[in-house]
Amino acid sequence: MIIRTMLEQDYEEAYEMWMRAGKSGVRAIEDSRDGIVRFLKRNPDTSFIAQIDERIVGVLMCGHDGRRGYIYHTAIRDTSRAKSIGRGLLDAMESAMKKLGITKVGLLVDIENEEGARFWELLGWTRREDLVYFNRVIE
Repeated sequence: MIIRTMLEQDYEEAYEMWMRAGKSGVRAIEDSRDGIVRFLKRNPDTSFIAQIDERIVGVLMCGHDGRRGYIYHTAIRDTSRAKSIGRGLLDAMESAMKKLGITKVGLLVDIENEEGARFWELLGWTRREDLVYFNRVIE
């Protein structure tokens, strides 16, 4: 398996994987090709692709604001290898964040996605029960 930074030309396969994953929070404007390209230009070293035999099998899109990192989208094509692919992507992301001086990374999991929540907990992530998340769409 090869882990490398995500590039603009990976968009179609990554988007298809996010859509197959379901409940991934993919939005029409922010996650359009233009939106993702803008994100990758702002965060060129923190999003990663896993490949096996030149086929994309995993994607992790992460960025930061200068003090905290945030994982926006993940997907793994081969669920039988989910932990090894996910761990490889997370190791690459954590290494990139350490180089940038970022020491804390967060993510959101859909409330109904218990399988996803278990995945993150198995990898050592802590579930927060003390927050209520709010957002506002600005059009």
